[in-house]
Amino acid sequence: MLFCDIDDTMTTRGLIPRDTFTALWNAREAGLRIVPVTGRPAGWCDHIARMWPVDGVIGENGAFYFRKTKFGIKRIHSQTPQMRARNRRKLDQIRREVLVKVPGCAIASDQAYREYDLAVDFCEDVKRLSKKSVRMIVEAFERHGATAKVSSIHVNGWFGDFNKLTMARRYIKEVDGQELADVASEYAFVGDSPNDEPMFAAFPVSFGVANIEPFLPHLVHKPQCITHSEGGAGFAEVVAMLIAGLSDTIQ
Repeated sequence: MLFCDIDDTMTTRGLIPRDTFTALWNAREAGLRIVPVTGRPAGWCDHIARMWPVDGVIGENGAFYFRKTKFGIKRIHSQTPQMRARNRRKLDQIRREVLVKVPGCAIASDQAYREYDLAVDFCEDVKRLSKKSVRMIVEAFERHGATAKVSSIHVNGWFGDFNKLTMARRYIKEVDGQELADVASEYAFVGDSPNDEPMFAAFPVSFGVANIEPFLPHLVHKPQCITHSEGGAGFAEVVAMLIAGLSDTIQ
């Protein structure tokens, strides 16, 4: 099973290239299961689980996983609807504060489809903000006791103790009946940014697409392997390597 980030890992300049979709279908045919792990919203993840050739999808930085079964979409959440409603009211307060105090930022265009977090755009649909401005957004979340993570395009903030790694471990336990620590070599991860560092640390089989290179000096836990290509082409490289490894094992 390969867990993978989406933005700037499976995508290239905001688009899913042909290489990515070809790799997804090649993986399915070879018996390599793909599970995107993303900060993107529940609405997107429902579509991904339904229509992409993937085993499932973990969304909103580990808040939930969705998985297509013969009975429809299975949705596993980390919080009750009541908890999410309380947290949304607190996030709305942060939202108002950030928009006033950080000029040039915007609420992410996919916010309407989110169930757990608040996503603040600093370069996807707005002119790229300075590192100082991004830090101000992070500090606004942290002042209110929220967790904040910086992706390649958004600052995502939420209330709760979930993250990408805890939900990936839960996915492995509930879907495969195994503990990641016991069979780590059966699972891999590929990502592109500093917020993927906990996944690089937990997965001994880990990859970074080439566009992670500027961040490497700032990472304590680095990916085991860096691809030659960036974005979707780099993702396709990883899939090809893993499929080759599967073929060698079978032979």
